Amino acid sequence: MSDFIIGFITDWGYLGIFLLMVAENLFPPIPSELIMPFAGYVAANGDLSTMGVLIAGTVGSVLGTSAWYVVARLLGLARFTWLCNRFGRFATLSEDDIDKAQHWFERHGSLAVFAGRLMPAIRTLISVPAGLAKMPFGRFLVISTLGSLIWTGILTAAGLLLHENYHAVEAYIDPVSTGVVVLAVVIYIWRFITWKPIKDIG
Repeated sequence: MSDFIIGFITDWGYLGIFLLMVAENLFPPIPSELIMPFAGYVAANGDLSTMGVLIAGTVGSVLGTSAWYVVARLLGLARFTWLCNRFGRFATLSEDDIDKAQHWFERHGSLAVFAGRLMPAIRTLISVPAGLAKMPFGRFLVISTLGSLIWTGILTAAGLLLHENYHAVEAYIDPVSTGVVVLAVVIYIWRFITWKPIKDIG
């Protein structure tokens, strides 16, 4: 799995990182916890620049999470609930997920968006209550970008560190990365099977 991700990023460059990060925020095929460290590793090899990797990852992440904000804001509570009930199974978007993100946003406001971008459990979902609450898009965009920049920066730095110590962890990299993806797929299948229609997220 590590060879596949590294090869994809090497072949597609910044565009590949951007597309993976957009997809990760819309429908996570590969988690950012693997994308950005391996992107940092490729940068350390000299194939890409660290700044370019950081920008591509951040822009992709912000675009992906902004899509959820825009959809929630344009549709409003009733239509967004209808949409989730129609297609939520495929995104494994549950009532409990949205409810937690909404309560977090109501309690912390703008800080919830910033902190949420650093928390794997609600990184994307925090955009939904922000959109439903009609948080000014400019403020949402700035806060999301700052949070995403920090998150992608930490993961990219991990990739640079990985490159420096590759000889010490080489035997574990592929099994661990494969395990992470397999676990993500298993969780997705479980959530897909156990998904229930959303009654009320207000």
